[in-house]
Amino acid sequence: MVTGGAGYIGSHIVLALLQSNYDVIVLDNLSNSSIVSLQRVSQICDRTPLFVEGDVRDRDLLDMLFAKHSIDAVLHLAGLKAVGDSVRKPAEYFSNNLSGTITLCLAMAAAGVHRLVFSSSATVYGASDAVPISEDQPVGNTTNPYARSKFFAEKILDDLAVSDSRWSIALLRYFNPVGAHESGLIGEHPHGIPNNLMPYICQVAAGKLPELLIFGNDYPTPDGTGVRDYIHVVDLAEGHLAALNALSSRKGINVWNLGTGEGYSVFQLIKAFEIASGREVPYRIVGRRTGDVSISFADPVKASFELCWTAKRGINLMVRDAWRWQTMNPNGY
Repeated sequence: MVTGGAGYIGSHIVLALLQSNYDVIVLDNLSNSSIVSLQRVSQICDRTPLFVEGDVRDRDLLDMLFAKHSIDAVLHLAGLKAVGDSVRKPAEYFSNNLSGTITLCLAMAAAGVHRLVFSSSATVYGASDAVPISEDQPVGNTTNPYARSKFFAEKILDDLAVSDSRWSIALLRYFNPVGAHESGLIGEHPHGIPNNLMPYICQVAAGKLPELLIFGNDYPTPDGTGVRDYIHVVDLAEGHLAALNALSSRKGINVWNLGTGEGYSVFQLIKAFEIASGREVPYRIVGRRTGDVSISFADPVKASFELCWTAKRGINLMVRDAWRWQTMNPNGY
């Protein structure tokens, strides 16, 4: 079962699972996603996941699903994810991201299902400029409610694994997912003005937004703009499958970074995008955002060694696939 499986990352994971001959149930409340994404997944691979519209906090629904279907693992992606939004609505974020995780785990335990891949975030490392970031670096010095919801959920899952040795849990700390499937059929479909850099760039290049706002050009980086680790969403999906497979022989808590190990600045990303698209991306420099760090990229060695997984798709392919998705789907789904 994939919770949040109709979303941007979730739909790519569902596709990868189906292509690897898994049977998949998707649970999604469609609050920040579209059922069309799963219809497109079926177009690509000629297999269809079972879709259930519902909320991961609905215990009765979860109990029914576990009773009705032979589920042996859960990939849990359902949750709210916008940093700025979390500052404005922290209670909503804790309700969705924490209560949802707790309710899901209670239902899993009652059904005797103990294999869980959890969608965490590199934001749990907090405001640290120490790079590359490895899994043994301190966590918890978080700067916003979204990051805290992921950190708290990790601690809850850690306590759960300590309390019951049957649990096999993967905490996957994503860095910055971008791009889209090479078909152009599934990709990122933000509601309103995008919160993430790549879809914002795409919409500016397409003329849907007038300019890109760059938050600060006075960071101690080569060109003054923030440096981040961007990972192709298809590589990210493949990382989930690798973690799921690894849990078949691993107990307790397992933590893996999913990143490329390379950092690119905002200006470098814009330049790569302009070359790939042939479009200019007008921008305006504004002040820094509170909590933003100057540079952040992963140390991916642990995932490479333990999962036999590495990100294979480079920045040029990321921007090409993102632009193909934008041009084929100017209004998203």
